[in-house]
Amino acid sequence: VQLQASGGGLVQAGDSLTLSCAASGGTFSSYGVAWFRQTPGKEREFVGSISGSGDIKHYADSVKGRFTISRDNAKNTVSLQMRRLKPEDTAAYYCAADNRVKSFSEWYRFKNQYNYWGQGTLVTVSS
Repeated sequence: VQLQASGGGLVQAGDSLTLSCAASGGTFSSYGVAWFRQTPGKEREFVGSISGSGDIKHYADSVKGRFTISRDNAKNTVSLQMRRLKPEDTAAYYCAADNRVKSFSEWYRFKNQYNYWGQGTLVTVSS
């Protein structure tokens, strides 16, 4: 499966922004999808994930209550709605997907479990 992330930009603190991840190839509904983010010199960190069916979602504590992940399997897209953005949310955001057999809850937060990655989309939040 090929992934393409989009929607990044420059916003002010408190604003909202929605990122999109468009997939092509494969049976998209069988893939768990996650968003990770990375700033220079730091490890890529987990932000949120959604199971293939969309019924299981997980969020990092730092974004819980502000970010919402959703998917439309008919359109092969996953969205990350980000609200009340903070300067510390500034990062390159990456979507990732995989379709491992084992339970999604066992691997959703580990970046080394995802074989398919989109290019990053940069989000900059000014104070």
